[in-house]
Amino acid sequence: MPKMKTKKALAKRVKKTGSGKLKRGHAYCSHLALGKTTKQKRQLGKSAFVDKTDEKRLKGLLQN
Repeated sequence: MPKMKTKKALAKRVKKTGSGKLKRGHAYCSHLALGKTTKQKRQLGKSAFVDKTDEKRLKGLLQN
């Protein structure tokens, strides 16, 4: 049986932390910034963790 391949699209968007959680960036912060408040832009620039409900599915795609 061949090995399963990593989904490269997801691997580019998500990093695995030392504790095994998945770290991701926020959406809606790459353009159209004039319509957003300073607070919104500041908070969207920070990273976040993948929700626990999605974590099992995404780890299967990453093969880690």
